[in-house]
Amino acid sequence: MEKRLTAGELSQKALADTTKYDALEVGHAMTDDVTHQLRECIRIYRDKIDEDEFCLIRIIATDPLIKNAKRIKYYAWPYLPAPRPNQAVFLYNKGLDQITKRLWILPSAMVMAELAGTNIVVDKRYQTMQAWSVAFFKGTFWEYIRHEHGIKMLSQEEYISVHREELIKAGCKLFDSNTSEPFDFSKVAIEKIVDTKTAVINEN
Repeated sequence: MEKRLTAGELSQKALADTTKYDALEVGHAMTDDVTHQLRECIRIYRDKIDEDEFCLIRIIATDPLIKNAKRIKYYAWPYLPAPRPNQAVFLYNKGLDQITKRLWILPSAMVMAELAGTNIVVDKRYQTMQAWSVAFFKGTFWEYIRHEHGIKMLSQEEYISVHREELIKAGCKLFDSNTSEPFDFSKVAIEKIVDTKTAVINEN
């Protein structure tokens, strides 16, 4: 069986690659399997979420140790997720078995800040993303999204508030959103850091 390269090995291979790639081709390659991944997400969550409609979420995250690695995560929630950079959210309808709306797509934090800047004029294709970014920084994101798409879906906080009693009866542990649990640094053990771009594997 062929051994799969680790994320660290792939990172080092990418760093050593001096080939010049077309940015448009790279963009297409990154989005080629989005539809497939969304359908897989629907398959996993369709029977787990007891709502007629739910949100499909796609997050692009950087790796804290491997500088040039990006991880893409797909998951679903029965409410509107908190908006964040590098996030795409779609609305799925069970009865139609269709993704009915692209609720929002937010770029990186830096691009969001630039788009939301005062008197910034952008190309027509970026105007919707600019409006989302402005609403994000104004603190009116939920109101804007609901008005734009003609929906009444609740946010996470609103959903938990409405369904609090049934969630507790179902055994869900609800946390106070105003408090946070301190991180236990005793769980982290680092022997030596040489280069954060290089992944170190403990074979023992």
